[in-house]
Amino acid sequence: MITRMSTLFLRTLRDDPADAEVPSHKLLVRAGYIRRAAPGVYEWLPLGLRVFRNIENVVRQEMNAIGAQEILLPALLPREPYEKTGRWSEYGSALFRLQDRKGADMMLGPTHEEIFTQLVKGEFSSYKDLPVTLYQIQTKYRDEERPRAGLLRGREFTMKDSYSFDLDDAGLQKSYEAHRSAYQRIFDRLMITYVICAATSGAMGGSASEEFLAECEVGEDTFVRSTESGYAANVEAVLTPVPEDLPTDGLPRPAVHDTGDTPTIDTLVDWANGALDGTFTAADTLKNVLVKIRKPGEDWQITGIGVPGDREVDMKRLEAAVEPAEVELLGDADFAANPALVRGYIGPKGVQAAGGTYLVDPRVVTGTRWITGADEQGKHVVDLVAGRDFTPDGVIEAAEVRDGDPSPDGKGVLQSARGIEIGHIFQLGRKYTDAFEFDVLGENGKPVRVTMGSYGVGVSRLVAVIAEQMHDEKGLRWPREVAPFECHVVIANKDEAAVAGAQALVAELDAAGVDVLFDDRKASPGVKFKDAELLGVPTVVVVGRGFADGKVEIRDRLTGETSEIPVADAVAVITAAVRG
Repeated sequence: MITRMSTLFLRTLRDDPADAEVPSHKLLVRAGYIRRAAPGVYEWLPLGLRVFRNIENVVRQEMNAIGAQEILLPALLPREPYEKTGRWSEYGSALFRLQDRKGADMMLGPTHEEIFTQLVKGEFSSYKDLPVTLYQIQTKYRDEERPRAGLLRGREFTMKDSYSFDLDDAGLQKSYEAHRSAYQRIFDRLMITYVICAATSGAMGGSASEEFLAECEVGEDTFVRSTESGYAANVEAVLTPVPEDLPTDGLPRPAVHDTGDTPTIDTLVDWANGALDGTFTAADTLKNVLVKIRKPGEDWQITGIGVPGDREVDMKRLEAAVEPAEVELLGDADFAANPALVRGYIGPKGVQAAGGTYLVDPRVVTGTRWITGADEQGKHVVDLVAGRDFTPDGVIEAAEVRDGDPSPDGKGVLQSARGIEIGHIFQLGRKYTDAFEFDVLGENGKPVRVTMGSYGVGVSRLVAVIAEQMHDEKGLRWPREVAPFECHVVIANKDEAAVAGAQALVAELDAAGVDVLFDDRKASPGVKFKDAELLGVPTVVVVGRGFADGKVEIRDRLTGETSEIPVADAVAVITAAVRG
């Protein structure tokens, strides 16, 4: 098919849009692939939609290849199924809620576990019906507080979500591995550089999950990987290697000291090095960060988080550890309402005495000695021993993960990088089938509770991810699998013979089945070349000065290579190039 730029609905821009922060957003808008309709909501123009559909087809092909069956469910959903699983409340303000004219609560779906479960329960009742995997490619909605980065974090987006239904855990594992392999093939075909990371399950629930993160400096996710093994994990899912307990016999008794004005770790360390024997660092102190946590439907609970003083509490790790509960730092009003909590001098016992829960970092094991708050203004306690002088209510993964930390698999140390989540796979287990009491009749005539997996790919996000990873200083560079066209023919010569030759070449390419973008505009060659570089079609054919000598120029946008070939050979050479 021939698409002529003289009639194409396209306007390229020379300047970056004012609201664009990342390269993909700037380039996709400048190249006329998308336009902003509202914060976090974008319009897909002809070129953008072509790339989107090509990515969608890659995803569809690989899902079909593992035996998944495509369906399409509504985006406008009733409240009741999500109320049954608790997620109507758990999603909080991120959920788009509305009412119909009769006052019934509805929502715009962020994800569809409940609806898929109800659907399959209504259709299948026997072990003979399973296993089955269903998927859809559909628009989702989440009311992001701060939509940013164009397609990378929007309020409306397209996702492929699939769901496996199996009789037992062995079947679930098989379905999970099939999706894992399919995702690897998808991202390899799209030429994305990615890492598979251990991840938390969050509001989705389930026993195991992995993220596929595209490596990218502008990514919102931080992940770590070992320097000596294949270990990789989102920082939210990193498990701290737990030291062995230490003996408490013979350790000095705790002593309270007047430390003056020492409300910070730095001032406390300075005091210790001036007042006590020995050399002390922040790692010898126990920092207690006060937060309040509220589980869905419950009241706020004051909670102290104890971490070694040389570490900060990572709020994303803390939120992941307590999800779906909400977390907030204690504010002035909270401290005023709880005078027993002395800001800057809080200790483990003070948190518990005030009725709060005290949780510690896994490094705070029995026998470790700490300098920490004594729950009095200007006072700290020295040689407070965990397991002897205080007993925490539990352990929590909330401390920051740093480069150089030991890898949880015992091999090497961790190094951090940034990434964009492009896929996530979950072994849901029976969370949703329990909620909907979804049983089938087993082979032995007894009911069997079905087990599920959930698997997502951000289809619209992949457009931006490829743009992030594949662009250069001139513009976009699309992999052949997803490019809006296979070939971009540019007339760079006003000579009538050259124009006629370009038109003939385009017609021959079309007859050979090549999808051609034909720049037949009256614009200058410089404008056409800049647009060709910006648009990013991988094979660009220039009909210019060399045409008089019987030659055309071929430019490979992916490699930057340029060559001249005889016009007589052009169709064969171009066809071979675009077919890979």
